[in-house]
Amino acid sequence: MLSKQVNNTIIVRLDRGEEILASLKKVCEEYRVRAASVVGIGAVQGTTIGVYDMQAGQYCDTELPQFMELTNLTGNVSTMQGECYLHLHVTLADTSAHAMGGHLKKAIIGATAEIFITVYDTVIDRVRDDATGLNLFSL
Repeated sequence: MLSKQVNNTIIVRLDRGEEILASLKKVCEEYRVRAASVVGIGAVQGTTIGVYDMQAGQYCDTELPQFMELTNLTGNVSTMQGECYLHLHVTLADTSAHAMGGHLKKAIIGATAEIFITVYDTVIDRVRDDATGLNLFSL
Protein backbone atom coordinates (compact mmCIF):
# COMPACT_ATOMS: atom_id res chain seq x y z
CA MET A 1 0.00 0.00 0.00
CA LEU A 2 1.14 3.49 -0.85
CA SER A 3 -0.46 6.75 0.24
CA LYS A 4 0.17 10.47 0.20
CA GLN A 5 -1.80 13.53 1.16
CA VAL A 6 -2.32 16.49 -1.18
CA ASN A 7 -4.26 19.31 0.46
CA ASN A 8 -7.41 17.69 1.88
CA THR A 9 -7.17 14.51 -0.22
CA ILE A 10 -5.35 11.29 0.60
CA ILE A 11 -4.41 9.31 -2.50
CA VAL A 12 -4.10 5.55 -1.91
CA ARG A 13 -2.81 2.71 -4.05
CA LEU A 14 -3.60 -0.78 -2.83
CA ASP A 15 -1.74 -3.77 -4.18
CA ARG A 16 -2.59 -7.39 -4.89
CA GLY A 17 -3.49 -9.38 -1.78
CA GLU A 18 -4.37 -6.39 0.41
CA GLU A 19 -7.84 -6.17 1.93
CA ILE A 20 -9.66 -2.89 1.22
CA LEU A 21 -11.41 -2.26 4.56
CA ALA A 22 -8.40 -3.10 6.73
CA SER A 23 -6.06 -1.09 4.52
CA LEU A 24 -8.28 1.99 4.41
CA LYS A 25 -8.84 1.85 8.17
CA LYS A 26 -5.07 1.82 8.63
CA VAL A 27 -4.70 4.85 6.32
CA CYS A 28 -7.48 6.75 8.11
CA GLU A 29 -5.91 6.05 11.49
CA GLU A 30 -2.47 7.09 10.24
CA TYR A 31 -3.79 10.41 8.87
CA ARG A 32 -6.26 10.85 11.78
CA VAL A 33 -9.31 11.04 9.51
CA ARG A 34 -12.60 11.62 11.35
CA ALA A 35 -14.84 12.62 8.42
CA ALA A 36 -14.29 11.93 4.73
CA SER A 37 -15.76 10.74 1.46
CA VAL A 38 -14.21 7.83 -0.44
CA VAL A 39 -14.14 6.97 -4.15
CA GLY A 40 -12.11 4.41 -6.03
CA ILE A 41 -11.70 1.86 -8.81
CA GLY A 42 -9.62 -1.27 -9.31
CA ALA A 43 -9.84 -5.05 -9.43
CA VAL A 44 -10.70 -7.50 -6.67
CA GLN A 45 -10.76 -11.23 -6.06
CA GLY A 46 -12.48 -12.64 -3.01
CA THR A 47 -15.25 -10.19 -2.17
CA THR A 48 -18.21 -10.28 0.18
CA ILE A 49 -21.05 -7.81 -0.33
CA GLY A 50 -24.26 -7.42 1.61
CA VAL A 51 -27.73 -6.01 1.12
CA TYR A 52 -29.59 -4.96 4.27
CA ASP A 53 -32.87 -6.76 5.00
CA MET A 54 -34.94 -4.30 7.07
CA GLN A 55 -37.40 -6.95 8.27
CA ALA A 56 -34.69 -9.31 9.46
CA GLY A 57 -32.49 -6.46 10.71
CA GLN A 58 -29.38 -7.94 9.13
CA TYR A 59 -27.32 -8.06 5.96
CA CYS A 60 -27.84 -10.83 3.41
CA ASP A 61 -24.31 -11.58 2.25
CA THR A 62 -23.09 -12.75 -1.14
CA GLU A 63 -19.58 -14.15 -1.56
CA LEU A 64 -17.87 -13.51 -4.88
CA PRO A 65 -14.59 -15.47 -5.06
CA GLN A 66 -13.88 -14.69 -8.72
CA PHE A 67 -11.77 -11.89 -10.17
CA MET A 68 -13.95 -8.82 -10.77
CA GLU A 69 -13.55 -5.23 -11.89
CA LEU A 70 -14.16 -2.77 -9.09
CA THR A 71 -16.03 -0.29 -11.26
CA ASN A 72 -17.02 1.90 -8.32
CA LEU A 73 -16.08 2.14 -4.66
CA THR A 74 -17.93 4.90 -2.85
CA GLY A 75 -18.68 5.74 0.74
CA ASN A 76 -17.59 7.66 3.77
CA VAL A 77 -15.47 7.69 6.88
CA SER A 78 -16.84 8.66 10.26
CA THR A 79 -16.34 7.57 13.87
CA MET A 80 -18.28 5.40 16.28
CA GLN A 81 -17.37 5.31 19.95
CA GLY A 82 -14.10 7.04 19.09
CA GLU A 83 -13.05 4.46 16.49
CA CYS A 84 -12.69 4.84 12.72
CA TYR A 85 -15.87 3.69 10.96
CA LEU A 86 -15.89 2.95 7.22
CA HIS A 87 -19.17 2.72 5.33
CA LEU A 88 -18.42 1.62 1.77
CA HIS A 89 -20.47 0.37 -1.15
CA VAL A 90 -19.20 -1.23 -4.35
CA THR A 91 -20.28 -1.97 -7.87
CA LEU A 92 -18.44 -4.94 -9.39
CA ALA A 93 -18.44 -6.38 -12.90
CA ASP A 94 -17.61 -9.93 -13.93
CA THR A 95 -15.87 -10.98 -17.15
CA SER A 96 -19.22 -10.91 -18.97
CA ALA A 97 -19.74 -7.29 -17.88
CA HIS A 98 -22.60 -8.24 -15.55
CA ALA A 99 -22.67 -5.82 -12.63
CA MET A 100 -23.67 -6.35 -9.02
CA GLY A 101 -23.24 -4.30 -5.93
CA GLY A 102 -23.94 -3.70 -2.31
CA HIS A 103 -22.43 -2.88 1.05
CA LEU A 104 -18.75 -3.86 1.11
CA LYS A 105 -18.02 -6.46 3.79
CA LYS A 106 -14.65 -7.72 2.47
CA ALA A 107 -12.56 -7.39 -0.69
CA ILE A 108 -9.09 -8.66 -1.49
CA ILE A 109 -7.27 -6.71 -4.19
CA GLY A 110 -6.81 -8.85 -7.31
CA ALA A 111 -4.53 -6.42 -9.19
CA THR A 112 -4.66 -2.88 -7.76
CA ALA A 113 -7.01 -0.21 -6.47
CA GLU A 114 -6.78 3.56 -6.84
CA ILE A 115 -8.64 5.37 -4.08
CA PHE A 116 -9.18 9.01 -3.15
CA ILE A 117 -10.17 9.96 0.40
CA THR A 118 -11.43 13.56 0.63
CA VAL A 119 -11.04 14.70 4.23
CA TYR A 120 -13.40 17.18 5.91
CA ASP A 121 -12.39 19.40 8.81
CA THR A 122 -14.96 18.04 11.25
CA VAL A 123 -15.91 14.92 13.17
CA ILE A 124 -18.91 12.88 12.11
CA ASP A 125 -19.96 10.36 14.73
CA ARG A 126 -22.42 7.46 14.47
CA VAL A 127 -24.99 6.05 16.85
CA ARG A 128 -27.01 2.84 16.74
CA ASP A 129 -30.59 3.42 15.62
CA ASP A 130 -32.93 0.89 17.21
CA ALA A 131 -35.71 1.49 14.66
CA THR A 132 -33.57 0.40 11.68
CA GLY A 133 -30.79 -1.55 13.38
CA LEU A 134 -28.25 0.59 11.54
CA ASN A 135 -25.43 2.87 12.73
CA LEU A 136 -26.51 6.34 11.58
CA PHE A 137 -24.81 9.74 11.42
CA SER A 138 -25.22 11.75 14.61
CA LEU A 139 -25.19 15.31 13.31
